[in-house]
Amino acid sequence: MSAGLDVRHVRRAFGRAASTYEAHAVLQAEVGTRLFERLDGIELKPARVLDAGSGPGIGARVLRDRFPEADIVALDLALPMLRAAVSRAGVPPAFARIAADVQALPFAGASFDLVHSNLCLQWCDDPGLALAEFARVLRSDGLLLFSTFGPATLHELRAAFAAADAAPHVSRFVDMHDIGDALLTTGFRDPVLERDDLTLTYPDALTLMRELRAIGATNADAKRLRTLTGKAHLQRVVAAYEPFRHEGKLPATYEVVYAQAFAPAPGQPRRARGGGEIASFPIERLRGQRR
Repeated sequence: MSAGLDVRHVRRAFGRAASTYEAHAVLQAEVGTRLFERLDGIELKPARVLDAGSGPGIGARVLRDRFPEADIVALDLALPMLRAAVSRAGVPPAFARIAADVQALPFAGASFDLVHSNLCLQWCDDPGLALAEFARVLRSDGLLLFSTFGPATLHELRAAFAAADAAPHVSRFVDMHDIGDALLTTGFRDPVLERDDLTLTYPDALTLMRELRAIGATNADAKRLRTLTGKAHLQRVVAAYEPFRHEGKLPATYEVVYAQAFAPAPGQPRRARGGGEIASFPIERLRGQRR
């Protein structure tokens, strides 16, 4: 389930945006609030919680307040984001901070009761691999709760760039149905997926582009052009965006997918790609007999 992203570009872009992210991440904050609301009504007393793709620690701080007895770990790909989280961590720190890739988590298996991830999965080159890592580090019946963007995200901006040239200028995002299939393939139980369309408005296309740069959400497509966009080319993009104007404002649509699922028990069959099932067991459960 490769998204065709350049992970090094993702790390650099979010690292550069560490000092400006929070001031511009209005939509990310709203999605985070809606994601936390999905914990209401779930009886959960986690001993250890992972905030995957924590950014400057906004979600990690909320997790600390919600689960004061839990050990909270904030993990992000970009080290500058974790440095920006120092003010929220406090002294002594309310949560640990670890720089790592969610596609290769540096934790032992079955070491968390809850994995929370707000708008991180869409920046993984292989979201399926990230889900497999979440399943690995979750204890049996542990909860995975995450949000991500669907393919309709920023479709207006994508169309405006497509009118100017054929190169990819907006990152591609994985469809909700593929995410659901990946959850089942990984062995997660009782997945629940919901979809929201959220729209932000801007006075012009350049303001939208500046905001995306300020939060690190720049084009990470591995096939993107590596040259600077010329002024004339940019003017064509701006002009192509204008037909979307409504009531004096330009819309930017975000397709948001919310998902929750429970980690598989040891030995629970997983759906294999192409059909069939695979059962896995911890090695200590395998017993040999010597005659």
